Amino acid sequence: MLFETYWDRCGVAAQFKTESNSENNTGSETLSESLSRSPSFAEQVRQHQAALAALTQPQALTDVAVKWQFQVPELGEGGACSLFGQLAAEPYDLRRILGGVTPQSQALLATATAVTAYYQQHSRSHWFGIYQARRNAAGEPVLVKLAYFGAESRAEFPLTQAFAQGSNNSAVGLSGHGRVINDVAAFVAEGGGYYTCDPKVKAEACLPLFNAAGQVIGILDSEAFDTNFFQGDELALVVAVAAQLSGDGVLATSIA
Repeated sequence: MLFETYWDRCGVAAQFKTESNSENNTGSETLSESLSRSPSFAEQVRQHQAALAALTQPQALTDVAVKWQFQVPELGEGGACSLFGQLAAEPYDLRRILGGVTPQSQALLATATAVTAYYQQHSRSHWFGIYQARRNAAGEPVLVKLAYFGAESRAEFPLTQAFAQGSNNSAVGLSGHGRVINDVAAFVAEGGGYYTCDPKVKAEACLPLFNAAGQVIGILDSEAFDTNFFQGDELALVVAVAAQLSGDGVLATSIA
């Protein structure tokens, strides 16, 4: 998806201030317009998108090793929260929710894995994951984690209003409005609902992924142990990844 299209849809632009520019900012221009017109920010996004497009061409994905299983933490009473550092006895197996090992599911995981590796190479983030909206074995709508780096975390986030009250992932997955929180402690102190996977996290960017029609097909989530992390280069990178995963690519076409 083009940067400008994604930027208009994702809903996070108004959270950021940009310096006034006499040529590009007339005073009546919105923050979204100002940032999207910033040559350095827009160019960084487009450069990352071009690199990601090359990495996710079918021929480039042939040798990408994917993981069908990963460890997950134990869940607390009622499954509402993860017990950090306590791993479940059985790993989560993606084959069940993805319909087995097929060329389509292989391409989906290869794409998510390649994009995750690119993000890890270019970001100082401490955790990152890509999720797709699907129905699980019980027929419930969830966000399922396809690829990630960092500490173990839950595999599925329920797409329900009740769970969204305390989960950025679920809230963004339902609303399509991204959240960039550069001070988690302040966000919680002001009454924001927050799902704690790792108590060291101080900043988080959770952005929606759209199909070409603008429907939410998933999210990406990035977390850092530093406040004010998602600005400048880091913001451009995470927006580029979300924009590139959006559109009519494999994340949209592989949904059952």
